[in-house]
Amino acid sequence: MKCLLSAVESGDPTNGRSTLILKASPGCVVPWHFHTAEEQLTIISGNVVAEMTGHPTTTLGPGGFAAMAGGMAHQFTCQDTACLMFVTFDRAYDIFWGKGG
Repeated sequence: MKCLLSAVESGDPTNGRSTLILKASPGCVVPWHFHTAEEQLTIISGNVVAEMTGHPTTTLGPGGFAAMAGGMAHQFTCQDTACLMFVTFDRAYDIFWGKGG
């Protein structure tokens, strides 16, 4: 995904718990997907529209937090300025595209 950059902040995404730093350009959409792991998202800067199955659409600004259980489909859209976020997974990272969670 060209509009999203990532770096591992801690842990090892291939083997267990990890935290990633993500930077999304304005207008970047991370389309519907889900993970086996629980995901926790914390916004550092920018505004992110978070959509999760079974929850109302929410805009998260700096300090905003969202937690998605394993298998919960979600998508994110970075709004009009670049978005910087921490994303933490409680086990090895995987991703499945679509709403099939």
